[in-house]
Amino acid sequence: MEKNDLSSAYRRLKSPSIKTRNRAKKIIQEYKKICRIRFWNRRESENQ
Repeated sequence: MEKNDLSSAYRRLKSPSIKTRNRAKKIIQEYKKICRIRFWNRRESENQ
């Protein structure tokens, strides 16, 4: 079973396999999306 954490995903970006790189990009993109949502939610709660 493969790891789906951020550090493993960045390591997998170096892989010669296209499928592996695409899976890694997907994990990183999902992580950044979650971080963006948390950032905006925190910012909105501070403004209220």
